[in-house]
Amino acid sequence: MSFEAITSIAQAETEAKNALAQAELRAKQLIAEAESEGRAAVEAANAKADSELNELRRQAEEKVKRDADAAAKELEAEKKELSARADQRLEKAASLVVERIVKN
Repeated sequence: MSFEAITSIAQAETEAKNALAQAELRAKQLIAEAESEGRAAVEAANAKADSELNELRRQAEEKVKRDADAAAKELEAEKKELSARADQRLEKAASLVVERIVKN
């Protein structure tokens, strides 16, 4: 085999090794980028989920407060009505007691 052929083969082997090393390096870079982007996407999704959860929690708390206020108003109205009825019955009972006392 001639010297030129041996040199050409050695050069081709060196170029192949360099190309393989560059390909491996590029593959490692792509994997690192993909992992980094994946972590960033997961963090963004977690942040969005936390934000949505906080908003839903806030809305639920507001609804509970509105419902509690409405229930308190209803109960207050019912209390006033029952109190008014009790006062009427008390007056009627007092009138009956006075009437019976006067008759006897």
